Amino acid sequence: MDRRVKYTKKVIKDTFIELVSQKEIKKITVSEICAKADINRATFYRYYLDVYNLLDSIKKEFETELKNAYIPKTEAENTVINFAKAMLEVFIDNKELVKMLFNTNNGLYFLNNILEIAYSRCKEKWEKDLPNIKETDMEYASIFIFNGALGVINFWVQNDFETDINEIAETIETLSYYGTRKYIYKK
Repeated sequence: MDRRVKYTKKVIKDTFIELVSQKEIKKITVSEICAKADINRATFYRYYLDVYNLLDSIKKEFETELKNAYIPKTEAENTVINFAKAMLEVFIDNKELVKMLFNTNNGLYFLNNILEIAYSRCKEKWEKDLPNIKETDMEYASIFIFNGALGVINFWVQNDFETDINEIAETIETLSYYGTRKYIYKK
């Protein structure tokens, strides 16, 4: 892709994300994005159909980045903590986008896609490590683990990413393997 095209798309996306942090998506217009990004409407329409098409494009790029975030080289590297760290690093690299996605109703679609990414990774590992595991057991476990992990991540995002990635990844790993026992029943 041409450097100018990349730059123009980045300016459009950054402007959109900035506007979404200020108001609801349905109140953002193409004209407003163009004025703030200092581009003309024809330039916007060269790449996107409308504001929602732009949002979908941003989400798809981010989902692709998440899917490619961590591909373990060995089975020993295929751990919850390594996967969590890789995902969290992508979140840190895209802070404003993540805040926008976690703070809007449109984020629900995005969060479901994150669950699907994590589930497919875990399902591969569980099927390999536990050949007799039932599909429903995998689904129950994944629903419990991933919704809890999303809750932890959401708390982290709402607190402006204050906690270190390693600590959040360790928390997700611990809760995934041991539930809340370590946190509630401290000795």
